[in-house]
Amino acid sequence: MSTAAETADSPHIDRESLKPVVPSVTASNGWRADELSTIDGCGEVDIATRRSDGTLRAARIVWIVRHDNAVYVRSVNGTTAASYRGVQTCHEDELSAGRLHTGVGFVESGSHAGEDSGLDDPLDAACRGEYGHSSGGVARITADVTRATTLRVGPA
Repeated sequence: MSTAAETADSPHIDRESLKPVVPSVTASNGWRADELSTIDGCGEVDIATRRSDGTLRAARIVWIVRHDNAVYVRSVNGTTAASYRGVQTCHEDELSAGRLHTGVGFVESGSHAGEDSGLDDPLDAACRGEYGHSSGGVARITADVTRATTLRVGPA
């Protein structure tokens, strides 16, 4: 039986095939392409926010949309919703989307956060595209009070 070192030095082994496969990172946001694809394909994700003592609250189902190479969530019930307040307690929480389970961080985004990025309208369009134009939920998630809860989600 040969050792790993002997196998790697063997003329019959392609050394390139022994290199670990590292999924590519998309842009500077830290998401891998496969993670973005999984999130984008789910439409709804589970987010468990942390209490101030670091323990996780029960996960809540949240609509999530992709814009360019970033993903965003909004609180359909505005800034007073328990899920939104939970994110404010600790900006590092847990996201589950299909087989993806990962720690995430949240950053206030959009015009309410002082960004002049024109982000709100494209996110509204992404919500309408993902969830339908005539849905009552879409009307709520694109309302001004909800736009004020826009958070960019990124890997922790």
